[in-house]
Amino acid sequence: MVLAGLLGCVLVLAAVVAWCYYSASLRKTQLLNTELLNLNKDGFIIRNQEGAVIFTMAFRSGTLDLDSCSKETNILRCTRSNSGKLNFFIQTVRTKETVMCYRVRWEELDNKALVEHAMDCNASHWYGGAELATQHWPLKIHGEEEPRPFITSDVYSKRNSFGGILERYWLSSNATAIKINDSARYQDSPFRPAEGQQAVPELSYRVCVGSDVTSIHKIMVRRYFPKPIKVPSPEVFMHPVWSTWALHKSAITQEKLLQFASDISKHGFASSHLELDDRYTADYGEFDFDPQKFPNATGMFNKLREDGFQVSLWTHPFINYDSINFGTAVEKGLFVREPGGELPALVRWWNGIGGILDFTNPDTREWYSSHLHKLKNRYEITSFKFDAGETSYLPRQFSTLVPLSDPSTFSRRYSEMALPFRERAELRVGYQSQNISCFFRIIDRDSVWGYELGLKSIIPTVLTISILGYQFVLPDMIGGNAYPNRTAGAGYRGLPDRELYIRWLELSAFMPAMQFSIPPWEYDKTVVEIAQKFTHLHKTLVAPRVLELAGEVLDTGDPIIRPLWWIAKNDEAAYKIDSQFLIGDDLMVAPVLEPGKQERDIYLPAGRWRSYKGEHYDKGPVYLTDYPVDLDEVAYFTWVDGNN
Repeated sequence: MVLAGLLGCVLVLAAVVAWCYYSASLRKTQLLNTELLNLNKDGFIIRNQEGAVIFTMAFRSGTLDLDSCSKETNILRCTRSNSGKLNFFIQTVRTKETVMCYRVRWEELDNKALVEHAMDCNASHWYGGAELATQHWPLKIHGEEEPRPFITSDVYSKRNSFGGILERYWLSSNATAIKINDSARYQDSPFRPAEGQQAVPELSYRVCVGSDVTSIHKIMVRRYFPKPIKVPSPEVFMHPVWSTWALHKSAITQEKLLQFASDISKHGFASSHLELDDRYTADYGEFDFDPQKFPNATGMFNKLREDGFQVSLWTHPFINYDSINFGTAVEKGLFVREPGGELPALVRWWNGIGGILDFTNPDTREWYSSHLHKLKNRYEITSFKFDAGETSYLPRQFSTLVPLSDPSTFSRRYSEMALPFRERAELRVGYQSQNISCFFRIIDRDSVWGYELGLKSIIPTVLTISILGYQFVLPDMIGGNAYPNRTAGAGYRGLPDRELYIRWLELSAFMPAMQFSIPPWEYDKTVVEIAQKFTHLHKTLVAPRVLELAGEVLDTGDPIIRPLWWIAKNDEAAYKIDSQFLIGDDLMVAPVLEPGKQERDIYLPAGRWRSYKGEHYDKGPVYLTDYPVDLDEVAYFTWVDGNN
């Protein structure tokens, strides 16, 4: 009986201990849960209202000491990791009834190790981030990739980098969005924290979850992105921009420019926006016309204005060492400098070697801007094409007047130089620059069909930068650059394949703005007629709708060019379509992007649609297999409501 009593006491004690451990474990579990988020030492997961895991983050550079964690109202906080002291917290913020956001910060206090968190795709489709050389929609990740700086880069020359338009923002088909804070900490780098801030490794970001992909994106854009303050010139939306680049490259002269303008009018196109590109100056970094190539620049501009042309000039942030302005810029301290701060840091760009202007310096901004204004006033030009500006053109080690804690701020400062000319200005870099209110040009294209800077890359690229908040898109030159070694089917005089040129032209007619550089009359009369047909269609059908949507962008930031999932929020097929797009909610475009094809498969989301041929489709979603599209056609469909 004594033994039985002792055994009973042991069992009771064991049950009490087990219950205490269970209660402590339950309290710890409850402590580490907050508003559908579950934290553990290796990371956290977020569930939706139905209990399914929709977001997973792993702590790759360290693990939390859960005994150091505490919870106060809507904040989970931990003070130690396996490597020492830290400041870690997750704060929940309910922005709307259907949206929950989680503010996450990991700041190392003892050691200088990197902070690395790894996000799981969770079998969903992701969008956003940056313009890329090989652009897909949704994003494609090909196995393990080497880490690379998330800074603005020239992806035409550095094709494995991120592009000139980027934001630290990604969006998934399961209604999850992540926005990474704009300043991180960098060790052994010229990018330093702001004065007074401790240089410790830190990573901070927000994860927001909502009911569907479209609504969560709208909330993120309204909350975290600046909006344009004005719609650029309606004329640029209505009529094509004519660039001298692809046809004449740097060999442009006064005679060639006047002939180009004359040919535009002669072939029945509107005298609209003429863009004088590379090498109108004697040396790179100067701000007046080479008298050998342009013997009477004033008379030339007078003639162009009389003929109805608005003219813009190419400009860039470089001054080559052989320019007369190089010494002036050194003397005035206008360049980005070597780390010691005494000498200019020489850089190599596609037109030589020189210095790059330091736009963190107010004196540099004033000097550069004054030269642009003098050009504008002297010749009565209308605006500028601001080329380059990517952070990747900075040397590896450098110093600027105002330290760059965020690398891509350099691109932001350069893009601000377009503000006085924004009505018709053109930029190819964008970082926190959505409010600049000018046209953002996607990077130069090769004259090829594929996804690597070819025709197929245009829709994914425009959709991507639209999701990043850049809506006034200029999809570069119709037909591409026509470089001899990067031109599909190069024929007479190195022109791109005729069919490629026509399909490119047709797609561009449904973009916010059109840009010719290889003129259609370089081919034949039929191509000229197709070009006239689609510039007219752009003016009468596309541009009025785009301008209406452009006005809405100022308030909402919503894309003008939209993915199909914008109106098909729970349609798995719509998440993956990269060769069709919407203009607003009611005009769907499906261009032919394959060589030798006069048909294509088309996906119509659920709803009532009318084709450009007058056919009606009111049972959806619908796949149209081998839908016929002639060489001089683009398939497009309009939404039919009860009143139409």
